[in-house]
Amino acid sequence: MALKCFRVSLTLFCGFWVVVFCDQDGFLSLSCGGARSYVDSAKIAWVSDNTFISTGNTTTVEYVEGTSSSSVPLRFFPESQGRNCYKLPVKNISSVVLVRAQFVYKNYDGRWKPPAFSVSLGTAITSTVNLTNKDPWNEEFIWPVSKDTLPFCVNAIPMGGSPVISSLEVRPLPQGAYQGGMEDFPNKALRTCYRINSGYTNGSLRYPVDPFDRIWDADQSYTPFHVSPGFDILLSFNLSSQKESPPLDVLQTARVLAREDVLHYNLPLQTLGDYYIVLYFAGILPLSASFDILINGDVQQSDFTVSTSKASTLYFTQKGVTSLDIALRSIRFYPQINAFEVYEIINIPSEASSTTVSALQVIEQSTGFDLGWQDDPCFPTPWDHIECEGSVVTSLDLSDINLRSISPTFGDLLDLKILNLHNTSLSGAIQNLGSLQHLEKLNLSFNQLTSFGSDLDSLVNLQVLDLHNNSLQGIVPDSLGELENLHLLNLENNKLQGILPLSLNRESLEVRTSGNLCLSFSTMACNDVSSNPSIETPQVTIVTNRKHTRRSHLLIILGATGGALFALLLTSLLVLLYIKKRKTEATYATSPVIDMRNWNAARIFSYKEIKAATNNFKEVIGRGSFGSVYLGKLSDGKLVAVKVRFDRTQLGADSFINEVHLLSQIRHQNLVCLEGFCHESKQQILVYEYLPGGSLADHLYGPNCQKVSLSWVRRLKISVDAAKGLDYLHNGSDPRIIHRDIKCSNILLDSQMNAKVCDFGLSKQVTQADATHVTTVVKGTAGYLDPEYYSTQQLTEKSDVYSFGVVLLELICGREPLTHSGTPDSFNLVLWAKPYLQAGAFEIVDDSLKGSFDVESMRKAALIAVRSVERDASRRPTIAELLAELKEAYSIQLSYLAALGHSG
Repeated sequence: MALKCFRVSLTLFCGFWVVVFCDQDGFLSLSCGGARSYVDSAKIAWVSDNTFISTGNTTTVEYVEGTSSSSVPLRFFPESQGRNCYKLPVKNISSVVLVRAQFVYKNYDGRWKPPAFSVSLGTAITSTVNLTNKDPWNEEFIWPVSKDTLPFCVNAIPMGGSPVISSLEVRPLPQGAYQGGMEDFPNKALRTCYRINSGYTNGSLRYPVDPFDRIWDADQSYTPFHVSPGFDILLSFNLSSQKESPPLDVLQTARVLAREDVLHYNLPLQTLGDYYIVLYFAGILPLSASFDILINGDVQQSDFTVSTSKASTLYFTQKGVTSLDIALRSIRFYPQINAFEVYEIINIPSEASSTTVSALQVIEQSTGFDLGWQDDPCFPTPWDHIECEGSVVTSLDLSDINLRSISPTFGDLLDLKILNLHNTSLSGAIQNLGSLQHLEKLNLSFNQLTSFGSDLDSLVNLQVLDLHNNSLQGIVPDSLGELENLHLLNLENNKLQGILPLSLNRESLEVRTSGNLCLSFSTMACNDVSSNPSIETPQVTIVTNRKHTRRSHLLIILGATGGALFALLLTSLLVLLYIKKRKTEATYATSPVIDMRNWNAARIFSYKEIKAATNNFKEVIGRGSFGSVYLGKLSDGKLVAVKVRFDRTQLGADSFINEVHLLSQIRHQNLVCLEGFCHESKQQILVYEYLPGGSLADHLYGPNCQKVSLSWVRRLKISVDAAKGLDYLHNGSDPRIIHRDIKCSNILLDSQMNAKVCDFGLSKQVTQADATHVTTVVKGTAGYLDPEYYSTQQLTEKSDVYSFGVVLLELICGREPLTHSGTPDSFNLVLWAKPYLQAGAFEIVDDSLKGSFDVESMRKAALIAVRSVERDASRRPTIAELLAELKEAYSIQLSYLAALGHSG
């Protein structure tokens, strides 16, 4: 009997702790500076912050608050000049989380100098903490999550003292919460100002009353204060429609207007800004009330009704205000409000390109120094040595750091305008800078460079080139004179000699040459140098800024007059040609519209048919920058994928018709088939065949993926299928088509796991049979984008080959093109995988494949993948060559499996 009682007691005890902790999934509570874990009075588990941050010192401060004393651990950052960041893990990506922090000073250092510092989340500076004004100081944010970690940083400000923090909490919030009414505020987060439990005056409520651990403050100290009872009537509410899931205890109390005809909440705000307001109503009274809702005197909702036993939520925004007056004006019975929240709207700056971040972190690693580069290089504050324009890194200054060489990674910093590598121990030739098409200022002075190399020819926007105090030898190349924007060329103190290119002898360009063996525009100046070494080297700075004679002025005037007449004639001719061309285009553009009905391959759907097929656009099966894709079912029972373009991505009418005309002609077993289209009611809709197997990305990375099902032979078969489809676009169709957005999510699988390439929304036609490239605005997906196409804007079939090479690397390694896990040199799949695969080192192969592939099959696939992602497009194979190699790798793997006696 005693044993039985013990078992019952143990079960009840364990059940209690399950109840206590089971709904804390995703909670993170950090005791900043604390050395031990503990469970507080609310049964919330706290842990030390040691594993979440690597900087700062810890201490404990004791202070008296009211009638009680407290001992609080804290972490402080005494010598910080930059960011001090926590890496907060987040369980559910594409959700929102509550982040709450407390900052305590209480004279822990005995100096009576409370600090001031800024706080940032992700790329946004969220607030400034000034512990002189308030101590402790609390901050709380509601933040959208797009990655598995969220950086929370305290940032020192000049003369602000040492930042300090005491606690940091993360709480998951309901899916879709705090989104209503925010359509005009994309890419924004929220900073908590007020969260009031209306009608309740007996202190704050939080976990476990609120399972998401929001703190609901008591309803007091707001003026004018209308005295009204709090109602505590237990009623049953259906809260399934309340996305914020307010606690039932909070909804069961309300402030109700008793006498006057308007109920007010006057709320001061800390700063001028934009604000987000959430109002909660629940019918806890036995009658239904109607009233107008006013904010700052303007009616936001008229004749709003609170019905008995029903709960509802309203959302409002206010732009550019410093205070809020929330008022309920009576119409029928008594206005009431159960709770409300007020948030400051915070802009979240865009992140820098992941390719740029990866390149910079690889460069940092190569220096051997800790430059303090973490998270985003531009926001919330730029990294040391870096300047940005918005979220684009435009300047890098690594002067006086021992680099020794310019690594190929510099070539990925495609947006650089200024690069300063002064005194960085560089030697040999200038290299790996040819892709920096936007570079305007390049400082390579005080190094041991011996050769100009060939990369400088490509820097078409270069304005300043500083090469003084190097060991450059030989003559100055003619190609430097072709840099039309160059206005300063400093060649002083090198070992150069000979005649300077005449193309450098122009009025807009200053050339400095002193300290060389002999450099001059004159053929006579250097004649005696080689025959008489004792002659002193001329110390001359050539500044090509010459005075003009009257004769020169006359020639210029005559030339200008003649040029003006010629320009006028040329302009007239061009206008006539343009008008003629427009008439031709107009005739051509209307032709497809007339012939649309004759396209047997592409069915024309009415918008009514589309709505019926998709059940009024009920089931979304994909989303992208273009819009959404919906599952549809035609009248004959055939399933289709219906792609609906957003307004902002829609093409012109003629362009859309021409695109449909092109797609309707494409028929190949490895290309997703266009079933038809709709072009009415201002809609642009494409209807494709539906493939039930999902995308290759789903199988590699999706939440329900079973990677074991994608064996090596199956991956090879998928790559062969996709390469066949791409080969048809490049070589089998007329005109040739360059896809421009090859990636795993654009390779779809049917029920038999046969692969088809989809999404020609970014495709580009090559109409001239002998054309080598198409010049076009860069489009594509980060991680798959051909770096040569990005830098030159010249699109070729080799751009698709590069993207397909990235897909092959994904199939081999089982990881995405860009990631922020692991070490910085592994962030970029191409940069990380190439050295291993070139060396035949297959330890980076996807773990689920190990022991199941033929080494020669893997070697062939790996080498063709590496060749496909060469930076120089001319060194990449054609898609036909790539396909042949993949077929061979596939055949080898099949033979290997046959020898083992199974199909894989």
